[in-house]
Amino acid sequence: MPDLKGEMASLKIDRTPPPRTPWRRSLLLLLPALLGLLIFYALRARQALATLEVTTVETRVDAGEQTAAPGAPLLTASGYVVARRKAVVSAKIQGRLASLRVEEASRVREGDIIARLEDADFVASVERARAAVQRAEADLGENRRQLALAERLTAENVVAVDQRDAAQSRVKIAEAAVAQSKADLVYAEAQLQNTVIRAPFSGVVVKKMAEVGESVAPIPPGVNISTASGAIVALADLDTLEVEADVAEANVAKLGEAQPAEVSVEAFPEQRYKAVLRQVIPTADRTKATVQVKVTILDKDKNLKPEMSAKVTFVEKEAPREAGAPPARVVTAPAEALTTRDGKPVVFELVEGRAKRRSVTVGGERQGRVVIRDGLAGGELLVSRPPETLKDGDAVRVKG
Repeated sequence: MPDLKGEMASLKIDRTPPPRTPWRRSLLLLLPALLGLLIFYALRARQALATLEVTTVETRVDAGEQTAAPGAPLLTASGYVVARRKAVVSAKIQGRLASLRVEEASRVREGDIIARLEDADFVASVERARAAVQRAEADLGENRRQLALAERLTAENVVAVDQRDAAQSRVKIAEAAVAQSKADLVYAEAQLQNTVIRAPFSGVVVKKMAEVGESVAPIPPGVNISTASGAIVALADLDTLEVEADVAEANVAKLGEAQPAEVSVEAFPEQRYKAVLRQVIPTADRTKATVQVKVTILDKDKNLKPEMSAKVTFVEKEAPREAGAPPARVVTAPAEALTTRDGKPVVFELVEGRAKRRSVTVGGERQGRVVIRDGLAGGELLVSRPPETLKDGDAVRVKG
């Protein structure tokens, strides 16, 4: 007989809830971490919105000075700052240095005593020459007395004419001896004066090349200041500073008389000095295919030193303004606001929180500001130092 009770038990509905699977519990545990990551990346995304400094384009009125108004750059050349008037000062005679009155950076005027040589021998020579003059003059006086006596005796027919003629010859010889001794005295005095070394012109001592006790000697012209042996000091007139630069032969034709320029030196790259072309040397360097030009610095200051490396940027001449014409408006922008895209100069203007790319035509640069010839009207807000990733229409926030 079948087990009815067992069969009925098998038909009973099991209402026991099923056990929870492990993955659901793990998911619940991960939810806070996922929420934190979402918040973190949301903050990072907000910070990714560019925080950039902006500057204002400055509009100014040009005073109309041809040399002061920066024009479009024509070409750039490299060279060195030199003093147009310079000299290696040495003694005219060889001797030992007894005193030296200057140091590097000492300012001297024309004729000031720079140094002295030991002069005991030359003082003795002068005294000896003076004694020789006195002796020669005494001999001349005696010979003249003898001549006068011979002439009187000859007139009285006491002595022969030959004796009078002989006395006349002795007088002439004595006169020649006096002249020679006086010349010797002048030479000895000149040699004594040569022991005093004076400044040939007003300037600054740029290099001291000897010390007291050293032997010095005359230096031939054209020597190198840094290697001259026997010289005393190197002197330069800093009021005549200019730049000697090499211009490629192909670019020389671009330069005209009194071409305006700007000079910068590596020691002070942010400083710009007004300059003007003074001379184009009428010969080329065949080894470098360049022509040397000399550029006068107009607004030099104490920071400029001879032999500094320099860069000369020649600029276009400004067209003269007609009489009564209003001054031209010159728009300038900070140099750090300019960048290049596709090889062309551009700026990014801040407009309603977004960067707007603006193509510009630039002119010369002066004291960290660039002339904007076209593309801006003045008063715009520009992004300073725009990164390479900045694109037209990108959202930005003003720093601070």
